[in-house]
Amino acid sequence: MIRSLYTVNRNMNILQKKQENNSANIANVNTPGYKFQDIVQSTLEPSVMVNYAGGREMNQRRQLGDFVFGNQIDEVYRNFEQGNLSQSDRDTDLAIVGNGFFTVEMNNGQVAFTRNGNFRINDQNELVTMEGYRVMGVNDNGQTSYITVNNDNLNVDNTGRIAGQNLSILISDFADYTNLNNIGSTLFISEQGQNIIQGELRQGYLEMSNVKVADEMVKMIQISREFESNQKLLHTADSTLSKAVNEIGRV
Repeated sequence: MIRSLYTVNRNMNILQKKQENNSANIANVNTPGYKFQDIVQSTLEPSVMVNYAGGREMNQRRQLGDFVFGNQIDEVYRNFEQGNLSQSDRDTDLAIVGNGFFTVEMNNGQVAFTRNGNFRINDQNELVTMEGYRVMGVNDNGQTSYITVNNDNLNVDNTGRIAGQNLSILISDFADYTNLNNIGSTLFISEQGQNIIQGELRQGYLEMSNVKVADEMVKMIQISREFESNQKLLHTADSTLSKAVNEIGRV
């Protein structure tokens, strides 16, 4: 009975994590550049259950068979599939077509990467993210620098080249996206070295979230039904345990 309660509790904890993940995806359905996250789970290996109620004196080991103690989370992965492009007609909005990430410098000097091209111009006429992180550019010699916008006039062609400057939007890419660590809804950092690539950009567009609301609603329904099933198991186990305690008490 105790093992049954442990199994139900383990399953409920996993369902709670899945529900939190599902809620985060739905909350960011309108966040530009957001990549949805999913949880992969598997069933634990079965364990052999035994008791010592065999033999004439009820003290011999008896094998009862295999028992599975629930599920486990194998991994939490982020899906980097391209989101739909939405036209905004804002000069400071940029979208990457295909692979790659915008490269930004955070306030602590650390370099981060994002697909969210919803940028603005700060008081120093620099192109920055909505959080104020500077967007990085690269010149023909491979040297990186901040991007200064003259007279609030930013023109970027489809290769990322900035008109009137020896500078292009710095697009970074990685051999393995699984090594990217999420530090916000759309920001990532990585300990592996990034590659500077020739990206394809669209000015006046934003890449929207790749969350599919219909899929998330289906997941939410499945999680709700699993919660109900586990609650029924928990109620049954509680009733059985209560009955056993009361009967033993009467004896």
